[in-house]
Amino acid sequence: MKRLLTIPLMLLTTACLAQNVNKTLSLKNCREMAVESSEDLQKADNDIQKAELDMKIAEMSNRPMVDGSLTGLYTKDMEIMGNELQLRGMYLAGITVQQPIYTGGQITAGKRLAKIGKECAEEMKRKTRADIIAQTDEAYYSLLAVDEKVKMLEAFQKQLQGLNDRVSVSIKAQMATKNDLLRVQAKQSEIDYQIQKAKNGRQLCRIYLCNIIGVPLDTEITLSDTAIAVTMPHDLIDDVTNRPETNLLLKAMAAGEHQIKMAKSNYLPKVGLQLGYSYHGNIWLKGMTMLPDGTPYSYKQQYKGGTPMAMLGVQIPIFHWKNEIRKVKKAELDWANAQLDYNKNTKLMEIEARQAVQNYTDSYRMVQTAVIGNQQADENLRVMRNKYDNGMATMTDLLEAQALWQQARSNLIEAQTQYKISETRYLKAIGRL
Repeated sequence: MKRLLTIPLMLLTTACLAQNVNKTLSLKNCREMAVESSEDLQKADNDIQKAELDMKIAEMSNRPMVDGSLTGLYTKDMEIMGNELQLRGMYLAGITVQQPIYTGGQITAGKRLAKIGKECAEEMKRKTRADIIAQTDEAYYSLLAVDEKVKMLEAFQKQLQGLNDRVSVSIKAQMATKNDLLRVQAKQSEIDYQIQKAKNGRQLCRIYLCNIIGVPLDTEITLSDTAIAVTMPHDLIDDVTNRPETNLLLKAMAAGEHQIKMAKSNYLPKVGLQLGYSYHGNIWLKGMTMLPDGTPYSYKQQYKGGTPMAMLGVQIPIFHWKNEIRKVKKAELDWANAQLDYNKNTKLMEIEARQAVQNYTDSYRMVQTAVIGNQQADENLRVMRNKYDNGMATMTDLLEAQALWQQARSNLIEAQTQYKISETRYLKAIGRL
């Protein structure tokens, strides 16, 4: 019995351990996983397929359409002029072919609108993909920044523990006071708090990244791209013509022009040709007649046969209370609005691109400043340790130097990760992400 209970418990434990998967991921891995698992991109693919179907529908709109029909009738006999018409099982079968000849440009405009719809769907997918990559980069580097801060704080805690040990020894040798040890311990408690706070923040960043790349939220992620290469930005541009948003605005104007043509086609003549053939059968006429010699004679005759048909139709709008003209005016106003949207949003995107250029450049300068500050803090801490060990500096001076080192290291981490985020935002702002 115990063995039977052990097996399910082992399976349950194995399943729980399998859920806490540890993944080592690079930025490239995260981008690929985010793109592959994105529901928004899957919807964008579906929209492209829908647009392709619309194109095929529009392409077939000027082809001949073939319809068939079959009608059966079963009813009681009917009396016509003394004769009996039997319709018990009468049938009528037919086939028709309709071919549009001239539609006032409506079919051509419809084809071009369908093509623009497909192009818009492709641009929307490109925009969605860029948004996902930008979100992934920001989540990745945010998690990296927190990881580096946790490592820095833990390294700082080790330094403080070493200082604690030295002070404890110095107290026994009556070369330090109890107050010095309390100040070191107070600083250790402060760093413990900061480490816990940073780890809590790391959990949130990790969960956010897990959600973006489509893995279980309890997945432990180890980042492999921890070395950040910082190079001076050059050949920066603020051109937004390659952005998907710009192309969408241009296509909205193009669609507006074809919508005007569609509206104008409503008050132009339309010509269509229809060909058909119908066949009827199982119709009987039953009655009585008189032979020449006066003898009554009953007869029953079946009617069946086919009838061809050809029809050329011309539809000419004459008077619709100016509704068609109003539709044209409405389409023209929509097109004017599309132009206004293009002018307005293009300016906003240009401002966004210039801000992205400025932020990218500033972030590089911030890294350079942070590097110098970090080097100075390293040297200052080294010198202050030597002075403290030789009795030429106080505990206050040493703790202040360590606090400056911590702040300088934190500034460098933030500057480096912000540089990479600014780089991604710049590429997105000019449509190159």
